[in-house]
Amino acid sequence: MLNDNMTPTTERNGVYISTYGCQMNVNDTERMYALLEMLNYEPVSRPEDAALIIINSCSVREKPVHKVRSEVGKYRILKKLNPRLKIGVGGCVAQQEKGKLLVDLPILDFVFGTDAIDKLPEIVQEVTDKSRRFASAQFTHGQPYQIETMVRNPGVSTFVNIMKGCDNFCTFCVVPFTRGRERSRTLSEIVSDIQKLTTRGVKEVTLLGQNVNSYCSPDNGAGFSELLRHLVSKTEIERLRYTSPHPKDFDEELADVMQSHRDRIMEYIHLPAQSGNSQILEAMNRGYTREEYIAKARMLSARIPGVVLSTDLIVGFPGESEAQFEETLSLLDEVAYENIYAFKYSPRPNTKAAKFENQVPEEVKSERLSRLLAKHRAQSFEFAKKYQNTYLPVLVEEFHEDEGFCFGRTTQNKSVHFDGTKELIGRTVSIKVTEATPQVLYGEYVP
Repeated sequence: MLNDNMTPTTERNGVYISTYGCQMNVNDTERMYALLEMLNYEPVSRPEDAALIIINSCSVREKPVHKVRSEVGKYRILKKLNPRLKIGVGGCVAQQEKGKLLVDLPILDFVFGTDAIDKLPEIVQEVTDKSRRFASAQFTHGQPYQIETMVRNPGVSTFVNIMKGCDNFCTFCVVPFTRGRERSRTLSEIVSDIQKLTTRGVKEVTLLGQNVNSYCSPDNGAGFSELLRHLVSKTEIERLRYTSPHPKDFDEELADVMQSHRDRIMEYIHLPAQSGNSQILEAMNRGYTREEYIAKARMLSARIPGVVLSTDLIVGFPGESEAQFEETLSLLDEVAYENIYAFKYSPRPNTKAAKFENQVPEEVKSERLSRLLAKHRAQSFEFAKKYQNTYLPVLVEEFHEDEGFCFGRTTQNKSVHFDGTKELIGRTVSIKVTEATPQVLYGEYVP
């Protein structure tokens, strides 16, 4: 918490980036840090130590938008103490609000959208040298999506963007308006990026996109299944994950590629359902019915034995009746989700659903969310039991010296804690699970 007694440190060129939202935003923040190294900025852990503060924002739900405005307000004291401090907002809120943020928040120096990240050094230089406030938030729809993965210290596991934007226009989702239309990177560029990462010691890559299984290489038309085949055959990466696919675009070919290469492609799929009722799914413009979704989930379980599924669910979508919500509840009986990410519906600017009639009262949404989470909580303890006393391969990502334990993940994306040493980082080791909980597995290292 900032107060009048805090004194900012201005001697060094520090940059503090506050990040909200999805893995795409986390990856964008890492890119920002790498780009700002060109201007001799180094990351700092406290805003009062920074000469540059950036808020990398998210607008998928309502609360993060309010958080951005609140956080900018907290920096008013620092700006007063150090007029040379520059403050900017990037990400989805910046793309959505554009220059309006400069009007609403006078202490802001610049705003940059999701297509302007690679211009960040120029933007910061312009703001610093000329003390000019401005917004850069135009989409570059007509240009190819060409970037180089920039990671300062990639560690054992890192992210690689394969595409950006979305063409689905779900009626609740603001992503097409904040990330633009779908654009894919070339297959050869992605392969090259991952080859370079493996030479730096990366063992696992998560492929990122708003809808990864609609990936289409702009140079040769290769789809997502072909991309996975190329990464398995042409790189030395040990593990591949991806997020997020769209259920309507998930086909048997992709399932078979995963099964054929399950030694390299992890047996975990995040399959966002959003609702268990066909009428609500149609109102959401999801492109499938309840029955089609369940059939897709069963196909995946049949073709990839042992696959672990997770999902996203929205409660209180406009017009959702109690009976329709109960179909979402019953979806948990049809599909064995080991994890769910459930949210109350939140109206977003520019989306069709924000204008729908019959908005569900907030107290009803809260009650439904509680029931949904309670039902899955009870199921999740049962799902966890199957891991008890089993031996699992775990890729070790971190060693926590203070507590003396290692952290890693299984091929099913399960987090595992066990006693170990820092020498195990980067190795895949066998762990006997001694305690299984829904969120974390605890175990013993078996040399």
